[in-house]
Amino acid sequence: MDKHLLIVEDDELVQSLLAAYMRNEGFKVSLAGNGKEMLACIDSESIDLILLDLGLPDEDGLVLARQVRARSSLPIIVLTARKEQKDRLAALEIGADDYLTKPFDPEELVLRVRNMLGRTDTGTAEAALRERTEVFRFEGWTLDSGGHSLIDGKGKKVSLTRAEFNLLAALVKAPNRVLSRDYLLDAVSQDADAPTDRLIDVLVSRVRKKIENDPKTPEIITTVVGCGYKFSAQLK
Repeated sequence: MDKHLLIVEDDELVQSLLAAYMRNEGFKVSLAGNGKEMLACIDSESIDLILLDLGLPDEDGLVLARQVRARSSLPIIVLTARKEQKDRLAALEIGADDYLTKPFDPEELVLRVRNMLGRTDTGTAEAALRERTEVFRFEGWTLDSGGHSLIDGKGKKVSLTRAEFNLLAALVKAPNRVLSRDYLLDAVSQDADAPTDRLIDVLVSRVRKKIENDPKTPEIITTVVGCGYKFSAQLK
């Protein structure tokens, strides 16, 4: 099966030339001209690797890379005209896997893409399988990450919005770790057009009402004053 690349580039000429070249090399290609289109594509398509420009019209590519990395280990190769070391270091620190400055040799890009996919292929497949089968049990609840469902102790499915589910999943996957509001914003950012710190507090309150015995004195999702929130229940 052809590997599926997502090219995130707002320059239509560069986008079309790059897409044509990568398709000619045997890749399946999807296109996005801004951050909103990129996140929508990731949400609806099975993407193997992202080629990400940093200078997008609606959001800085570094912010988008951070949002993607908060959700998954999807490989990211940054393609940008920014040549300063601080930009390269910032991208790599956030979690980008490679960094290539424009103009670049398309043959070199193809080699980098193939090398990246070769290194991550086995790990990505294993991670995808874990994601599909990843089930967390706590305090009588069952969170099925792959099935995107929350089941109570009686086997009844509890309704959660996508943002609520992504928030709870982010917390459950990091038990006993304090997650900042910024981190949680990255986990739910594509579920809201203009996410704010206040959104996280609202989502936490809504989730608590659905899973806590007493939402006013929570024991599953606890508040760490001045820092964020922590999943404090024991996983089984």
